This record gives sequence, C-alpha cells and structure tokens, in this order.
Amino acid sequence: MSHFETDAIRIGSSKSNQREHSAPLYLTSSFTFDTAEEARAMFAEEIQGNIYSRYANPNSSELLDKVCAAEGTEDGIATASGMAAMFGSIASLLQQCDHILASRSLFGSTHQLLTRVFPKWGITSTYGDISDIENWEKLIQPNTKMLFIETPSNPGLEIIDLEWVGKFAAAHNLILVVDNCFATPYLQQPAKWGAHIVTHSATKYIDGQGRVLGGLILGKSELIKEVQFFTRHTGPSISPFNAWILAKSMETLAVRMDRHCENALTVARYFQESRDLEFVKYPFLASHPQYNLAKKQMKHGGGIITLNLKGGIERAQRFIDQLQMISVTANLGDSRSIITHPASTTHSKLSEEERAQVGISDGLIRLSVGLEHQEDIIKDVENALEKSR
Repeated sequence: MSHFETDAIRIGSSKSNQREHSAPLYLTSSFTFDTAEEARAMFAEEIQGNIYSRYANPNSSELLDKVCAAEGTEDGIATASGMAAMFGSIASLLQQCDHILASRSLFGSTHQLLTRVFPKWGITSTYGDISDIENWEKLIQPNTKMLFIETPSNPGLEIIDLEWVGKFAAAHNLILVVDNCFATPYLQQPAKWGAHIVTHSATKYIDGQGRVLGGLILGKSELIKEVQFFTRHTGPSISPFNAWILAKSMETLAVRMDRHCENALTVARYFQESRDLEFVKYPFLASHPQYNLAKKQMKHGGGIITLNLKGGIERAQRFIDQLQMISVTANLGDSRSIITHPASTTHSKLSEEERAQVGISDGLIRLSVGLEHQEDIIKDVENALEKSR
C-alpha cells in the first residue's frame, strides 16, 4: 500500500493512445459504440464503459479513483457543487416519512436543506448537540434512518467523536453521513470509523485555489449505487473541466494542507492571548475543549481558525474593513487567506436563536488561513485589530 501523497499523484484512469503524461481533458457530452450490441450491453450494465458525461466521464472517473483511495471508500459520485453532494447524499437514500438525526452545528445551507427543503418531501429532522452526544439516544425515533454530521463543524470547529458516533449509528442501524470538508481526506478518514457516506465540497481545499465548484459523495458500493441512480436521472453532474482541475489538485493536497495547518497553528497560538479577542479556537490548540479528541482522529488541526472579537458586530465589521491583504469572501480553503463573518453571511438565514445554539455570535470571525507567509498573515490581522479598537 502506497502513502497518501503517492496515491494522490499516481492513481488515475488509463491514458489514451497519445501516451500523454498528464490526463487529457475529455470535453465530450457522449461516447460512441463500436456496435449496436456493445451499446445494448453497456446500457444493460453487462459491460463497463462510458456512455454519457452526465453518467460518467474519464475526468470524473480519475477524480473519483483518487478521492476514494484517499478516503478508503469503495465507490463515489462527483457532483457539480458541494451542496449538490449534500443534497444528493440525503435525497437518494431517504424517502417520505423518514427522519434524520443531525448534529446541530452544520453549514448554513445544509441547515436550510434540513429545515426548509426536505420537510416539503415529508422528510423530517432533529438536531443533537455536539456537547451532549450521550443524549442522542433519546432523539432516535422509530423512523430515524440517517445520522448526518460534520466534524470539525462550520464555523465553530466543534469535534465529534467519530469512533463513538460510528458505533452509535451501527447500534441503531442508521446510515452515517459525515461531511469531511474541513478536514479533507488527508487529515481525517471517517470511513475507517464507521461512516457509510463521506461528503465533500471539493470547491474548498480539494481545489484549493478558488477556481472551480465541485462536490463528492463517497462510500459503500451498495449505497453509492442508489446515489448513482439518483444523480444520473436528476443531473447534478460535474463538468469534465472541473473534474480535471480537481483531480490535478489532489496531487498537491497533502503538501498544501501541511502548510495550511502549520500556518493556522502558528496564527492561532500568536493571537490566543490577545486582549482584543474573547477567544481563539483551533482544534490543535491545547485550549480547545476537544483537543485530545482532535489529536486522536485528525492528522493535523486543519486550516480554519475562529476568532471571537470583543465589541460585537460593529467591532467585527470595523476589523474586516481594516484588513489590507486577507480577502473578504464567503469561500474557504483557498491558497489566499480569507475572512468571513458567519452571522451576516454564510449563516445569516439562521435565526438569532439558531445561531446562538451553534455558538455563532455577532463577533465571531472565521479565518481560513492561506499559504502566504505566516508573518504577513499575523501582521494583517494584528493591524486590523489595532485600527478597529
């Protein structure tokens, strides 16, 4: 078995007769058949082969080969965006009258799926607090079919014990879906702890440079067959170009994440005693409430830090406006450091009470630490803190 870095570079689909070293782009909507019998056999799934790029394409197949190896999963589907992956992982496996138990701390759009989209289909959900997972037993209903979590959570960086939750899901015969976006396949592999489905917004760290959208649904073959049927006939397919970009990006994921994590830990340590901040939260800071758990199931602490500024939303806005280098955008996982104010952007559709329940205060800032020099990131944050007082 090769190491992660080697597999991410060397695993890939077969090359064409042009003997190219780097996988080519397959910008085609469909594929031809040599005979009518070959066409029949492929549609009947008696033989393998590409039919239509909505189903599969050599570029999306190469991407899936790489990420399935990285996550330790049997099969997968690539989608047009991260939210298409979140939606597809639920919609393909549940039906009317089913119930989802979900960790309360979720990305804002995932929350909207659970509270506003799926109820229209008769699929309901209940939230469990990460800080009280022992109470989740009481939240199980007779029709509960799925447990959906993300760890570390967005943006609060709460950590869920994957070993415990894997055993919990197995004991209750639940499909365990883990959004592994923040950790990436390099830092954490939920499947080895019992996750049946692992999802990603590949738009984030897997791309890593803020270029393209993409999503991933990875897991056990029998479940992915259900997902495949759903995605083939509803059409959230990834473009060959985006799949090609993401497959190439997998080759540098390890080296990029090593630097993201090194930078983030340095920045978090520098500001943890700042008089301008209520707190600094980062999984590999010893002050993190679940530090030991993070060390157990993650290779490094990731590239995200949360800062809680004293002075609420007014101070947070002044701080953001004083930044000179760090980008202000709703994305994360970029080579460039990014600041986001969740309460007014990514999680603004949540009520004030809902934000409070997941620890999103008006002064909370999500800092996606990029690949710039550590000293330049620190200087920009420090200057903005000083000028916003």
